Amino acid sequence: MIESFQGQAYDAHYLGFFDCFNRQLFYEAHDVLEDLWLADKQGPNGDFYKGLIQLAGAFVHLQKNRLRPAAALFKLSRANFLKYPARHEGLVLGDILQTIAGWLTALEAGGFTLNPLATQSAPQINPTVPAPAQP
Repeated sequence: MIESFQGQAYDAHYLGFFDCFNRQLFYEAHDVLEDLWLADKQGPNGDFYKGLIQLAGAFVHLQKNRLRPAAALFKLSRANFLKYPARHEGLVLGDILQTIAGWLTALEAGGFTLNPLATQSAPQINPTVPAPAQP
């Protein structure tokens, strides 16, 4: 699957993450991005990749109806994204942060007894393609 994303504007693992995430294959999304994160754990994108992995993990917990662990991962993901500028690696992080806030609000409003994934579709997220370099 990752091979189909080779030679594009972003790393194939990064693009594979979004492909899996948007198909609600959240565990697989986490797994695909882990290789990239492990290589850059201490690097400039380490916490960013960790935030994406935690975001996918939150939805894995929702799929398994583990609502408090989902909330905890949403919060960890948010904390990691707050370390980066408003647009990073093609993502508008303000949109991602709003999405996280919405899911946290839904979990808290239901007293951690109502799974919002039962009534809402999971979000779709995609990085924008960078503009080609000017000669």
